Amino acid sequence: MKEARKILIIGGPSGVGESTITNGIIKKYPIFSRLTTATTRSPRLKERDGADYYFFSIQKFKNEIKKGNIIEHTYVKNRRVYYGSFKPDLEKKLKRGYNIIVNPDIVGAKYYKTNFGAVTIFIKPDSLSSIKKRQLARNPEITTKELNKRLESARNEIKNEAKYYDYIIINKQGRLNDTIKQLINIIKKEKYSLKRNQY
Repeated sequence: MKEARKILIIGGPSGVGESTITNGIIKKYPIFSRLTTATTRSPRLKERDGADYYFFSIQKFKNEIKKGNIIEHTYVKNRRVYYGSFKPDLEKKLKRGYNIIVNPDIVGAKYYKTNFGAVTIFIKPDSLSSIKKRQLARNPEITTKELNKRLESARNEIKNEAKYYDYIIINKQGRLNDTIKQLINIIKKEKYSLKRNQY
């Protein structure tokens, strides 16, 4: 019997709503848990270290790479920030019997598809104005220059990277539940376990 999949990739441009969608899946099926990503960016208001992200200095991040604890990572040049998968968090959650949802960029998506047989899902916005609204709602202090950089990055991801994912789902503004339903249909189709084994 084929072993059930354990890693699910939900990716997309920053501000598309992948974190909200991920939380919706976890609420519906508690067997899923989100991988807590490591980053060198500063925490936003109400973000907690070890829960929302592991917040590392650049030096510590590079040291964790050398120790083998960052198993894949990306450097976002226009923001001077590193993001990566923290192996201890992944191993801990897999050992506890969870399916893991990871919200990486294309580098991480390819890594998990190759090494874990993950199904990869790209969340596409219905328009760039939707991305703009979510970015402003999430970070009202964002500068116009930074916002424009993120919108340009989103445009490039949609054009150049979405084609490498197994599935593409459009997250329409105000239709979050429909997006989550589409994802659940894919999860069932791809035969992810929906009941957690307690260890």
